[in-house]
Amino acid sequence: MKLPNIKTTILVFAILLFSQFSNAQCAMCRAVLESEESGIQAESINDGIVYLMAFPYILLAVVGWAIYSVMTKKKKTT
Repeated sequence: MKLPNIKTTILVFAILLFSQFSNAQCAMCRAVLESEESGIQAESINDGIVYLMAFPYILLAVVGWAIYSVMTKKKKTT
């Protein structure tokens, strides 16, 4: 199995590190929530969007891990 090169590894870690600082909002949500003075509701909307966005990636990782385990198990038995 070929290991990823160092540039790819650094890029993946940088994306994972800086994703915590991103603010995810659609244009309509931004327009409605900018009128609020405290900003607490806007932060809650951002957290909810990021929370919903994370599940497809987690599901993809679990499926990828399952496929990888099955493939490596087949190689060991043959």
